[in-house]
Amino acid sequence: MNIVLLTPGTGSYHCGVCMRDNALAKELHRQGHRALLLPMYLPLTLDEEAASPGAPIFFGGVSTYLREKFPLLRKMPRWMDRLLSARWILKMLAGRAAAKTGGPEVAEMTLSMLRGEMGNQAGELRELVAWLKTAFDGRPPDSVWLSTALQAGLARSLREEMKVPIVGFLQGEDTFLDGLGSRAPEIWSLLAERMKDADVWVAPSKYFAKLMAARLRWSDAETERRMRVIQNGIALEDFDAEPEQPHSAPTIGYLARFVPGKGIGVLVDAFMILKKRNTIAGLRLRCAGSMADGDARYVETLRAKLAAADCAGDVEFLPNVSREEKVRFLRSLDVFSAPATASEAFGLYVIEAMAAGVPVVQPRAWAFPEIVGERAGVLFDPGKNEDGTALALADALEEILRDPARLRACGAAAQELAREKFSLRGMASSFAQLAASLGAQAVKNSFP
Repeated sequence: MNIVLLTPGTGSYHCGVCMRDNALAKELHRQGHRALLLPMYLPLTLDEEAASPGAPIFFGGVSTYLREKFPLLRKMPRWMDRLLSARWILKMLAGRAAAKTGGPEVAEMTLSMLRGEMGNQAGELRELVAWLKTAFDGRPPDSVWLSTALQAGLARSLREEMKVPIVGFLQGEDTFLDGLGSRAPEIWSLLAERMKDADVWVAPSKYFAKLMAARLRWSDAETERRMRVIQNGIALEDFDAEPEQPHSAPTIGYLARFVPGKGIGVLVDAFMILKKRNTIAGLRLRCAGSMADGDARYVETLRAKLAAADCAGDVEFLPNVSREEKVRFLRSLDVFSAPATASEAFGLYVIEAMAAGVPVVQPRAWAFPEIVGERAGVLFDPGKNEDGTALALADALEEILRDPARLRACGAAAQELAREKFSLRGMASSFAQLAASLGAQAVKNSFP
Protein backbone atom coordinates (compact mmCIF):
# COMPACT_ATOMS: atom_id res chain seq x y z
CA MET A 1 0.00 0.00 0.00
CA ASN A 2 1.22 3.53 -0.83
CA ILE A 3 0.55 5.89 2.08
CA VAL A 4 1.16 9.59 2.65
CA LEU A 5 1.31 10.99 6.18
CA LEU A 6 0.97 14.76 6.51
CA THR A 7 2.38 16.00 9.81
CA PRO A 8 2.97 19.53 11.15
CA GLY A 9 6.63 20.24 11.89
CA THR A 10 7.93 22.32 14.79
CA GLY A 11 11.32 23.29 13.36
CA SER A 12 13.02 23.82 16.71
CA TYR A 13 12.03 21.27 19.35
CA HIS A 14 11.10 17.61 19.66
CA CYS A 15 7.37 17.08 19.17
CA GLY A 16 5.71 13.86 20.31
CA VAL A 17 3.32 13.87 17.35
CA CYS A 18 6.16 14.30 14.83
CA MET A 19 8.23 11.56 16.44
CA ARG A 20 5.27 9.17 16.55
CA ASP A 21 4.47 9.81 12.89
CA ASN A 22 8.12 9.34 11.89
CA ALA A 23 8.33 6.05 13.78
CA LEU A 24 5.01 4.96 12.25
CA ALA A 25 6.23 5.70 8.71
CA LYS A 26 9.43 3.71 9.28
CA GLU A 27 7.53 0.75 10.70
CA LEU A 28 5.12 0.80 7.73
CA HIS A 29 8.20 0.56 5.48
CA ARG A 30 9.38 -2.46 7.46
CA GLN A 31 5.98 -4.08 6.98
CA GLY A 32 6.24 -3.75 3.20
CA HIS A 33 4.30 -0.54 2.59
CA ARG A 34 5.57 2.61 0.90
CA ALA A 35 5.03 5.40 3.39
CA LEU A 36 5.93 9.01 2.66
CA LEU A 37 6.10 11.43 5.60
CA LEU A 38 5.50 15.01 4.43
CA PRO A 39 6.03 17.93 6.85
CA MET A 40 3.79 20.98 6.87
CA TYR A 41 4.63 24.52 8.01
CA LEU A 42 8.11 23.84 9.47
CA PRO A 43 10.84 21.17 9.23
CA LEU A 44 10.53 18.14 11.48
CA THR A 45 12.77 18.03 14.55
CA LEU A 46 13.24 14.36 15.43
CA ASP A 47 15.17 12.20 17.87
CA GLU A 48 16.09 9.63 15.20
CA GLU A 49 16.70 9.38 11.44
CA ALA A 50 13.89 10.80 9.32
CA ALA A 51 11.62 8.35 7.52
CA SER A 52 11.52 10.55 4.39
CA PRO A 53 14.70 12.69 4.35
CA GLY A 54 14.56 15.55 1.87
CA ALA A 55 10.77 15.48 1.56
CA PRO A 56 9.35 18.87 0.52
CA ILE A 57 7.67 21.08 3.11
CA PHE A 58 4.13 22.11 2.19
CA PHE A 59 2.31 25.17 3.51
CA GLY A 60 5.66 26.73 4.45
CA GLY A 61 5.15 28.60 7.70
CA VAL A 62 6.41 31.97 6.49
CA SER A 63 4.46 32.17 3.23
CA THR A 64 1.35 30.71 4.88
CA TYR A 65 1.48 33.41 7.56
CA LEU A 66 2.10 36.20 5.02
CA ARG A 67 -0.83 35.09 2.88
CA GLU A 68 -3.04 35.17 5.95
CA LYS A 69 -1.79 38.57 7.11
CA PHE A 70 -1.51 40.43 3.80
CA PRO A 71 -4.21 39.81 1.14
CA LEU A 72 -2.00 41.20 -1.65
CA LEU A 73 0.46 38.34 -1.09
CA ARG A 74 -2.10 35.57 -1.60
CA LYS A 75 -1.03 35.46 -5.25
CA MET A 76 2.72 35.65 -4.61
CA PRO A 77 4.79 34.05 -7.40
CA ARG A 78 5.99 30.49 -6.94
CA TRP A 79 9.66 31.51 -6.82
CA MET A 80 8.97 33.76 -3.83
CA ASP A 81 7.07 30.99 -2.08
CA ARG A 82 10.00 28.58 -2.61
CA LEU A 83 12.43 31.15 -1.24
CA LEU A 84 10.36 31.78 1.87
CA SER A 85 10.00 28.03 2.41
CA ALA A 86 13.75 27.40 2.42
CA ARG A 87 14.63 25.19 5.38
CA TRP A 88 17.17 27.61 6.82
CA ILE A 89 14.59 30.40 6.92
CA LEU A 90 11.94 28.18 8.47
CA LYS A 91 14.33 26.87 11.12
CA MET A 92 15.50 30.40 11.94
CA LEU A 93 11.92 31.50 12.67
CA ALA A 94 10.73 28.25 14.23
CA GLY A 95 11.41 29.15 17.86
CA ARG A 96 9.30 32.29 17.63
CA ALA A 97 6.49 30.36 15.96
CA ALA A 98 6.50 27.67 18.66
CA ALA A 99 5.89 30.29 21.33
CA LYS A 100 2.68 31.49 19.63
CA THR A 101 -0.01 29.01 20.66
CA GLY A 102 -2.98 31.34 21.08
CA GLY A 103 -4.36 34.78 20.40
CA PRO A 104 -6.27 36.40 17.52
CA GLU A 105 -3.64 35.74 14.83
CA VAL A 106 -3.45 32.03 15.61
CA ALA A 107 -7.26 31.82 15.72
CA GLU A 108 -7.58 33.46 12.29
CA MET A 109 -4.94 31.14 10.83
CA THR A 110 -6.69 28.10 12.29
CA LEU A 111 -10.01 29.17 10.78
CA SER A 112 -8.42 29.80 7.41
CA MET A 113 -6.72 26.38 7.34
CA LEU A 114 -9.98 24.66 8.32
CA ARG A 115 -11.75 26.42 5.43
CA GLY A 116 -9.41 24.52 3.10
CA GLU A 117 -10.18 25.20 -0.56
CA MET A 118 -12.06 28.34 0.52
CA GLY A 119 -9.35 29.60 2.87
CA ASN A 120 -6.52 32.03 2.29
CA GLN A 121 -4.10 29.15 1.71
CA ALA A 122 -6.13 27.57 -1.12
CA GLY A 123 -3.18 27.99 -3.48
CA GLU A 124 -0.90 25.87 -1.27
CA LEU A 125 -3.64 23.23 -1.05
CA ARG A 126 -3.85 23.04 -4.85
CA GLU A 127 -0.06 22.63 -5.01
CA LEU A 128 -0.18 19.82 -2.46
CA VAL A 129 -2.91 17.97 -4.35
CA ALA A 130 -1.06 18.34 -7.66
CA TRP A 131 2.15 16.99 -6.13
CA LEU A 132 0.41 14.05 -4.46
CA LYS A 133 -1.29 12.97 -7.70
CA THR A 134 2.09 11.77 -9.01
CA ALA A 135 3.87 11.04 -5.70
CA PHE A 136 4.27 7.29 -6.28
CA ASP A 137 5.76 6.59 -9.71
CA GLY A 138 3.30 8.98 -11.35
CA ARG A 139 0.35 7.72 -9.34
CA PRO A 140 -1.45 9.06 -6.25
CA PRO A 141 -1.23 7.33 -2.87
CA ASP A 142 -3.71 4.65 -1.87
CA SER A 143 -4.63 6.68 1.21
CA VAL A 144 -3.70 9.95 2.90
CA TRP A 145 -3.32 10.19 6.67
CA LEU A 146 -3.74 13.51 8.47
CA SER A 147 -1.76 13.79 11.69
CA THR A 148 -4.23 16.03 13.53
CA ALA A 149 -7.81 17.26 13.34
CA LEU A 150 -6.44 20.75 12.68
CA GLN A 151 -5.69 19.51 9.13
CA ALA A 152 -9.34 18.61 8.50
CA GLY A 153 -9.65 21.49 6.03
CA LEU A 154 -7.45 19.53 3.61
CA ALA A 155 -9.65 16.44 3.55
CA ARG A 156 -12.34 17.54 1.09
CA SER A 157 -9.96 18.47 -1.72
CA LEU A 158 -7.71 15.46 -1.11
CA ARG A 159 -10.63 13.05 -1.21
CA GLU A 160 -12.45 14.60 -4.16
CA GLU A 161 -9.36 15.15 -6.32
CA MET A 162 -7.65 11.79 -5.73
CA LYS A 163 -10.60 9.52 -4.87
CA VAL A 164 -8.68 7.87 -2.02
CA PRO A 165 -9.60 7.30 1.64
CA ILE A 166 -8.60 9.99 4.13
CA VAL A 167 -7.71 8.85 7.66
CA GLY A 168 -7.24 11.43 10.41
CA PHE A 169 -5.63 11.16 13.83
CA LEU A 170 -6.75 12.93 17.00
CA GLN A 171 -3.90 14.27 19.13
CA GLY A 172 -5.23 16.34 22.01
CA GLU A 173 -6.57 19.26 19.97
CA ASP A 174 -9.08 20.34 22.61
CA THR A 175 -6.55 22.15 24.81
CA PHE A 176 -5.16 24.12 21.86
CA LEU A 177 -8.60 25.06 20.53
CA ASP A 178 -9.88 26.16 23.92
CA GLY A 179 -6.94 28.55 24.12
CA LEU A 180 -8.06 30.52 21.06
CA GLY A 181 -10.26 32.93 22.97
CA SER A 182 -13.51 34.33 21.64
CA ARG A 183 -13.16 32.58 18.26
CA ALA A 184 -12.98 29.11 19.85
CA PRO A 185 -16.75 28.33 19.52
CA GLU A 186 -16.71 29.27 15.83
CA ILE A 187 -13.61 27.13 15.26
CA TRP A 188 -15.13 24.13 17.04
CA SER A 189 -18.27 24.43 14.90
CA LEU A 190 -16.30 24.57 11.66
CA LEU A 191 -14.08 21.70 12.78
CA ALA A 192 -17.11 19.49 13.47
CA GLU A 193 -18.28 19.93 9.87
CA ARG A 194 -14.88 19.71 8.20
CA MET A 195 -13.95 16.52 10.03
CA LYS A 196 -16.85 14.84 8.23
CA ASP A 197 -14.90 15.21 4.97
CA ALA A 198 -12.50 12.47 6.11
CA ASP A 199 -13.51 8.82 6.11
CA VAL A 200 -12.56 8.10 9.69
CA TRP A 201 -10.79 9.65 12.70
CA VAL A 202 -8.61 7.61 15.03
CA ALA A 203 -8.34 8.55 18.70
CA PRO A 204 -5.49 7.14 20.82
CA SER A 205 -7.77 6.41 23.78
CA LYS A 206 -11.42 5.76 24.61
CA TYR A 207 -11.31 8.81 26.85
CA PHE A 208 -10.37 11.13 24.01
CA ALA A 209 -12.74 9.58 21.48
CA LYS A 210 -15.63 10.18 23.87
CA LEU A 211 -14.47 13.70 24.73
CA MET A 212 -14.07 14.77 21.09
CA ALA A 213 -17.41 13.29 20.04
CA ALA A 214 -19.05 15.35 22.77
CA ARG A 215 -17.15 18.54 21.92
CA LEU A 216 -17.95 18.14 18.22
CA ARG A 217 -21.60 17.48 19.08
CA TRP A 218 -21.69 14.46 16.84
CA SER A 219 -24.66 12.13 17.09
CA ASP A 220 -24.14 8.57 18.29
CA ALA A 221 -24.58 7.38 14.71
CA GLU A 222 -22.01 9.86 13.38
CA THR A 223 -19.55 8.89 16.10
CA GLU A 224 -19.96 5.18 15.43
CA ARG A 225 -19.44 5.76 11.72
CA ARG A 226 -16.41 8.04 11.90
CA MET A 227 -14.55 7.38 15.16
CA ARG A 228 -12.12 4.56 15.94
CA VAL A 229 -9.70 3.93 18.80
CA ILE A 230 -6.16 2.65 18.20
CA GLN A 231 -3.71 3.13 21.04
CA ASN A 232 -0.26 4.50 20.33
CA GLY A 233 2.80 2.27 20.23
CA ILE A 234 6.57 2.64 20.39
CA ALA A 235 9.66 0.75 19.20
CA LEU A 236 10.03 -1.57 22.19
CA GLU A 237 13.39 -3.00 21.13
CA ASP A 238 15.06 0.26 22.17
CA PHE A 239 14.12 -0.47 25.78
CA ASP A 240 15.04 -4.15 26.02
CA ALA A 241 17.98 -3.66 28.38
CA GLU A 242 17.36 -3.83 32.10
CA PRO A 243 17.23 -0.56 34.08
CA GLU A 244 20.57 0.53 35.53
CA GLN A 245 21.12 -0.96 38.98
CA PRO A 246 21.93 0.10 41.55
CA HIS A 247 21.10 3.81 41.34
CA SER A 248 23.32 6.09 43.38
CA ALA A 249 20.26 7.85 44.84
CA PRO A 250 16.47 7.43 44.65
CA THR A 251 15.47 9.25 41.46
CA ILE A 252 12.13 10.58 40.25
CA GLY A 253 11.93 11.34 36.53
CA TYR A 254 9.84 13.48 34.18
CA LEU A 255 9.81 13.21 30.37
CA ALA A 256 7.53 15.60 28.48
CA ARG A 257 7.56 19.14 27.17
CA PHE A 258 8.61 21.77 29.70
CA VAL A 259 5.22 23.49 29.88
CA PRO A 260 2.72 23.87 32.74
CA GLY A 261 0.01 21.66 31.22
CA LYS A 262 2.24 18.58 31.24
CA GLY A 263 2.61 18.90 35.00
CA ILE A 264 6.30 19.67 35.45
CA GLY A 265 5.47 22.50 37.87
CA VAL A 266 3.28 20.20 39.96
CA LEU A 267 6.06 17.60 40.06
CA VAL A 268 8.59 20.22 41.18
CA ASP A 269 6.22 21.25 43.99
CA ALA A 270 5.73 17.61 45.01
CA PHE A 271 9.50 17.09 45.02
CA MET A 272 9.99 20.09 47.31
CA ILE A 273 7.35 18.67 49.67
CA LEU A 274 9.25 15.38 49.79
CA LYS A 275 12.58 17.10 50.39
CA LYS A 276 11.03 19.03 53.27
CA ARG A 277 9.67 15.80 54.79
CA ASN A 278 13.15 14.26 54.48
CA THR A 279 11.82 10.70 54.64
CA ILE A 280 13.75 9.51 51.55
CA ALA A 281 17.49 10.10 51.84
CA GLY A 282 19.30 11.54 48.82
CA LEU A 283 16.16 11.97 46.72
CA ARG A 284 16.75 13.48 43.27
CA LEU A 285 14.59 14.75 40.39
CA ARG A 286 15.60 14.51 36.72
CA CYS A 287 13.49 16.30 34.09
CA ALA A 288 13.99 15.65 30.37
CA GLY A 289 11.87 16.63 27.40
CA SER A 290 11.30 19.07 24.59
CA MET A 291 11.80 22.77 25.17
CA ALA A 292 11.02 25.52 22.67
CA ASP A 293 12.59 28.96 22.97
CA GLY A 294 9.43 30.28 24.59
CA ASP A 295 9.54 27.60 27.32
CA ALA A 296 12.89 28.71 28.76
CA ARG A 297 11.41 31.49 30.89
CA TYR A 298 9.05 29.05 32.60
CA VAL A 299 11.92 26.68 33.36
CA GLU A 300 13.82 29.57 34.94
CA THR A 301 10.89 30.20 37.30
CA LEU A 302 11.07 26.55 38.36
CA ARG A 303 14.82 26.82 38.93
CA ALA A 304 14.29 29.93 41.07
CA LYS A 305 11.62 28.17 43.12
CA LEU A 306 13.93 25.20 43.71
CA ALA A 307 16.81 27.48 44.66
CA ALA A 308 14.63 29.30 47.19
CA ALA A 309 13.79 25.93 48.76
CA ASP A 310 17.47 24.91 48.75
CA CYS A 311 16.70 22.02 46.38
CA ALA A 312 18.31 23.22 43.14
CA GLY A 313 21.35 20.98 43.54
CA ASP A 314 19.14 17.88 43.56
CA VAL A 315 17.36 18.63 40.27
CA GLU A 316 18.47 18.37 36.62
CA PHE A 317 16.77 19.81 33.52
CA LEU A 318 17.77 18.08 30.27
CA PRO A 319 16.07 19.73 27.26
CA ASN A 320 15.69 18.20 23.80
CA VAL A 321 17.52 14.94 24.41
CA SER A 322 18.32 12.53 21.58
CA ARG A 323 16.66 9.13 21.41
CA GLU A 324 19.72 7.39 22.83
CA GLU A 325 19.94 9.94 25.64
CA LYS A 326 16.24 9.48 26.36
CA VAL A 327 16.60 5.71 26.74
CA ARG A 328 19.61 6.12 29.06
CA PHE A 329 17.70 8.75 31.01
CA LEU A 330 14.72 6.45 31.59
CA ARG A 331 16.98 3.62 32.73
CA SER A 332 18.41 5.94 35.40
CA LEU A 333 15.04 6.39 37.12
CA ASP A 334 13.38 4.64 40.04
CA VAL A 335 9.93 6.07 39.38
CA PHE A 336 8.35 8.27 36.70
CA SER A 337 5.67 10.95 36.79
CA ALA A 338 4.33 13.54 34.36
CA PRO A 339 1.22 14.69 36.26
CA ALA A 340 -0.59 16.51 33.44
CA THR A 341 -2.96 19.22 34.60
CA ALA A 342 -4.55 19.70 31.16
CA SER A 343 -6.51 17.14 29.16
CA GLU A 344 -4.19 14.40 27.89
CA ALA A 345 -5.36 12.30 24.95
CA PHE A 346 -2.73 9.63 25.56
CA GLY A 347 0.80 10.33 26.81
CA LEU A 348 3.56 8.58 24.84
CA TYR A 349 5.97 9.43 27.64
CA VAL A 350 4.09 7.07 29.98
CA ILE A 351 4.51 4.01 27.77
CA GLU A 352 8.16 4.92 27.15
CA ALA A 353 8.80 4.85 30.89
CA MET A 354 6.85 1.59 31.20
CA ALA A 355 8.83 0.01 28.36
CA ALA A 356 12.03 0.89 30.23
CA GLY A 357 10.74 -0.98 33.27
CA VAL A 358 10.06 2.15 35.32
CA PRO A 359 6.91 2.25 37.48
CA VAL A 360 4.73 5.29 36.83
CA VAL A 361 2.75 7.55 39.16
CA GLN A 362 0.01 9.38 37.26
CA PRO A 363 -3.26 11.20 38.02
CA ARG A 364 -6.42 9.12 37.91
CA ALA A 365 -7.61 11.32 35.05
CA TRP A 366 -7.59 11.79 31.28
CA ALA A 367 -6.35 8.70 29.39
CA PHE A 368 -3.95 7.52 32.09
CA PRO A 369 -6.18 4.82 33.66
CA GLU A 370 -6.44 3.13 30.24
CA ILE A 371 -2.65 2.97 29.99
CA VAL A 372 -1.39 2.30 33.49
CA GLY A 373 -4.07 -0.08 34.73
CA GLU A 374 -3.68 -1.50 38.22
CA ARG A 375 -0.22 -3.06 38.01
CA ALA A 376 2.19 -0.70 36.26
CA GLY A 377 2.38 1.88 39.03
CA VAL A 378 0.13 4.15 41.05
CA LEU A 379 -2.90 6.18 40.03
CA PHE A 380 -3.59 8.98 42.50
CA ASP A 381 -6.62 11.23 42.80
CA PRO A 382 -5.66 14.81 41.86
CA GLY A 383 -6.61 17.64 44.18
CA LYS A 384 -9.04 20.47 43.56
CA ASN A 385 -6.13 22.76 42.61
CA GLU A 386 -2.45 22.41 41.76
CA ASP A 387 -1.37 22.67 45.40
CA GLY A 388 -3.71 19.83 46.31
CA THR A 389 -2.49 17.77 43.36
CA ALA A 390 1.15 18.33 44.34
CA LEU A 391 0.40 17.10 47.86
CA ALA A 392 -1.44 14.01 46.58
CA LEU A 393 1.43 13.30 44.18
CA ALA A 394 4.00 13.66 46.95
CA ASP A 395 2.08 11.14 49.07
CA ALA A 396 1.88 8.65 46.18
CA LEU A 397 5.57 9.00 45.33
CA GLU A 398 6.61 8.63 48.95
CA GLU A 399 4.51 5.51 49.38
CA ILE A 400 6.01 3.65 46.43
CA LEU A 401 9.59 4.88 46.93
CA ARG A 402 9.58 3.56 50.50
CA ASP A 403 8.53 0.10 49.30
CA PRO A 404 11.40 -1.38 47.20
CA ALA A 405 9.57 -4.66 46.61
CA ARG A 406 6.57 -2.81 45.20
CA LEU A 407 8.84 -0.66 43.02
CA ARG A 408 10.39 -3.77 41.47
CA ALA A 409 7.04 -5.49 40.97
CA CYS A 410 5.44 -2.44 39.36
CA GLY A 411 8.45 -1.90 37.11
CA ALA A 412 8.34 -5.48 35.86
CA ALA A 413 4.57 -5.28 35.35
CA ALA A 414 4.91 -1.97 33.50
CA GLN A 415 7.43 -3.43 31.07
CA GLU A 416 5.29 -6.52 30.50
CA LEU A 417 2.21 -4.38 29.85
CA ALA A 418 4.10 -2.18 27.37
CA ARG A 419 5.20 -5.25 25.42
CA GLU A 420 1.68 -6.68 25.39
CA LYS A 421 -0.27 -3.57 24.39
CA PHE A 422 1.90 -0.74 23.11
CA SER A 423 4.19 -1.98 20.34
CA LEU A 424 4.90 0.12 17.27
CA ARG A 425 4.44 -2.99 15.15
CA GLY A 426 0.93 -3.53 16.46
CA MET A 427 -0.06 0.12 16.04
CA ALA A 428 1.20 0.25 12.44
CA SER A 429 -0.56 -3.01 11.55
CA SER A 430 -3.84 -1.72 12.97
CA PHE A 431 -3.60 1.52 11.00
CA ALA A 432 -2.70 -0.29 7.77
CA GLN A 433 -5.59 -2.73 8.18
CA LEU A 434 -7.98 0.17 8.76
CA ALA A 435 -6.74 2.01 5.65
CA ALA A 436 -6.96 -1.15 3.55
CA SER A 437 -10.53 -1.82 4.68
CA LEU A 438 -11.51 1.75 3.80
CA GLY A 439 -9.90 1.36 0.39
CA ALA A 440 -11.78 -1.87 -0.27
CA GLN A 441 -15.03 -0.26 0.80
CA ALA A 442 -14.35 2.73 -1.47
CA VAL A 443 -13.80 0.47 -4.47
CA LYS A 444 -17.01 -1.40 -3.66
CA ASN A 445 -19.15 1.69 -3.25
CA SER A 446 -17.17 4.08 -5.50
CA PHE A 447 -16.56 7.67 -4.49
CA PRO A 448 -19.23 10.28 -5.09
